Amino acid sequence: MAEMVRMLDYYYAVVGNKPGEARRLLEHMSEKGVNLMALTSFPVENGMSQLDFFPEDPLMLQEAAADAGVELVGPKQAFLVQGDDRIGALHDCHLILANANINVHAANGVVSGTGGFGYILWVRPGDLQKAAEALIGSETEGHFGTLRPGGLDW
Repeated sequence: MAEMVRMLDYYYAVVGNKPGEARRLLEHMSEKGVNLMALTSFPVENGMSQLDFFPEDPLMLQEAAADAGVELVGPKQAFLVQGDDRIGALHDCHLILANANINVHAANGVVSGTGGFGYILWVRPGDLQKAAEALIGSETEGHFGTLRPGGLDW
């Protein structure tokens, strides 16, 4: 399987950085049927944490968060890269963006344990379109596409 790159909307919430806070929110979202394609969390200032939610259905996430009394910020955009795990997969993404003079602002990657990987890439908002064209290709319509092995920067 070739790598698939999608530009996804994500939303974030800032919550207390204390035991069980993320669990409580994730339980509520699960009960409301929210399917997350990715989640990332990290501490911010003043005893708080930021949770970035990448929902399959943004409206369901928004409704669940409102029901839980959680304020969401967004939508914002990032890239989700998925494919077969192989040596150099993350390097190739960074090479494509570096060759297009685009800085990766933040990233998170993981292997699935079943031979696949997932990688979330954030770039500055002003670089989103240029990054999409570099990663997905300008001939691809919409937010879905496939990296082309043998392409100019591959």
